[in-house]
Parts: sequence; C-alpha cells; structure tokens
Amino acid sequence: MEVGILEIDISIGGIRSLKEKRKILKSTITRLKNKFNLSVAEVGYHDKWQRATLGVAAVSTDKRYLDKILQKSIDMLEKEGHFELIDYQMYFW
Repeated sequence: MEVGILEIDISIGGIRSLKEKRKILKSTITRLKNKFNLSVAEVGYHDKWQRATLGVAAVSTDKRYLDKILQKSIDMLEKEGHFELIDYQMYFW
C-alpha cells in the first residue's frame, strides 16, 4: 500500500470575508474529490481571509499512479482563476 500526501498553500485575492473564502474552498475541494477521488480538507490559515492550506491524501498500490494523480490535481489548481498557488509539498509513504 502506498500513501500520497499533498500540502498546498494558496493565496485567495479579491475577497472580503471568511464566508467568501469558504465558498471558494468548498467548490475547489468538491471538484478535487469528485474528479480525482482524493481526500481533501482545509488544514491551515482557518481564520485568515486571503490564505489557506489544503491537505490532500490518496491511497493506491502504485506510487507512480499517486504521483500522477497528485500532479494532475496541482495542475488543475494552477489553472484555477480564484487563487494563486504559493507553494506545495508532496510526500509518499
């Protein structure tokens, strides 16, 4: 069994409240879950309007598959127009 973890820091520009942030994140998290079958949660900067850290996890028998899926999720987020990727870290066990 292989486990892939992705930690993503994002900056969300042009919003004025935590409610707006939650709306954007909820939509993004739902798309990641549905498209790639990933577990996703907001894991940092809960009280900051314009920042967020997402934790993403996937399990498979093939590490190459995990790497491919996690990279595709990063690519999708980079094309997202609501925020900017600041940094990300990928881990495998």
